[in-house]
Amino acid sequence: MNLFDRNDVIKLAKDLYVITGDNKARFPFCNAFLIDGSETVLIDTGIGSQKLKDIDREKHIDRVIISHSHPDHIAGYGVLRDRPLMLPQETGEDVNDLLMLGTRFTGSPENGKKWAEFVRSALNIEPLRDPDTRYGGGDILDFGTIRLEAIHVPGHLDDHYCFFDHETRTLLSTDIDFSSFGPWYGNPECSIEPFMAGIRNVMAFPYEQVCSSHKSPINREAAKDAFEQFLDMFERHRQLILSLCDTPATLEQMADISPFYNNKLKGTIVQDVFEKNMIQKNLDLLVRDGLVVKADGCYKTVMTRPENPGSLYKHPDD
Repeated sequence: MNLFDRNDVIKLAKDLYVITGDNKARFPFCNAFLIDGSETVLIDTGIGSQKLKDIDREKHIDRVIISHSHPDHIAGYGVLRDRPLMLPQETGEDVNDLLMLGTRFTGSPENGKKWAEFVRSALNIEPLRDPDTRYGGGDILDFGTIRLEAIHVPGHLDDHYCFFDHETRTLLSTDIDFSSFGPWYGNPECSIEPFMAGIRNVMAFPYEQVCSSHKSPINREAAKDAFEQFLDMFERHRQLILSLCDTPATLEQMADISPFYNNKLKGTIVQDVFEKNMIQKNLDLLVRDGLVVKADGCYKTVMTRPENPGSLYKHPDD
């Protein structure tokens, strides 16, 4: 079968395609983006190892670009380890060692070891190597008919990038993914307000279609609504954590309630570390903004909450 006749390969524009990841691109898989220009380039490798081998056999991959270093985006990289590799300028040497990467993602060597063991055994993830080249915010990645502007969107991860092709007005929004879970910011380096600011920056591009790393492509009108709904999820998250403070509670007690994962992943790094980080990041902002106080290790709402506070998040320009 011709590569471009596959039902898991969707044409976004001339010489630009999305390849749907296994399990409908749900974690631990993601979509990949294929450029068939002056080079054959693949952005992210988490579509599934066998699918990656099939794609490479049908259309030899000349270069690999990684949008950011989360495991679902680097999974399968070992299949293409001998190809030129391009990484974000913010990606550090920790991607060369799973224990170091796990420590970065979890905040401690102990949890980093658990993370590394999990992704190595369950996800068959291999570390990356030193890149041949790097890219940064505003750089144009020129592949002939496709010229992608790299857009730095920290907050989700320090080295997280989206890409925009000005000619076809196609936006690859990577992990601004429009999932029903909403934005994910569970690593120590994640930060809510920079993530929101980065999303607003991406929304300002003159896109005609958008494709994320975990959903099918959508047109401009649908994308406008999807962006707004994705931003609204930050507010829903914060209101959820604020409500938990109506009865004084510690961070550990809130984590036991599991407001984000509903204890579906109890006993895993995802819930025991990442969910706790997401709760804490919301608590920090609520305390900063005077809506919650911390006393004797417990967080509780202030007695005089505004009746109509509007959005609890501050816009960076406010």
